[in-house]
Amino acid sequence: MNNKELQDRIIENYQADEKMMILVFAQWCINNDLDPEEIYLKAYPHQGSNHALREALELTVAKDEAGEVPDQTLLGVLSLFGNDDLAFIVTEEISKRKR
Repeated sequence: MNNKELQDRIIENYQADEKMMILVFAQWCINNDLDPEEIYLKAYPHQGSNHALREALELTVAKDEAGEVPDQTLLGVLSLFGNDDLAFIVTEEISKRKR
């Protein structure tokens, strides 16, 4: 495998992992009766609509059909991708729920 192929493979893997992170976030929101797009916009108000998030929403399932997405799992995944602003908003939502 040459350098270009390796670079392309790394990029493809990162993009696939990023899509999985977005899906985990979206399903966590659904499981906690939150609107994923609304939560995302709180974290990134200047970005507007997120195409990848809309794609992920098509893959989510109803709360009663989904497996649990633990809070710490979501926060860990967001951290891996440097989504600190989104992690902050998620943490606020977790705090509201625990009150």
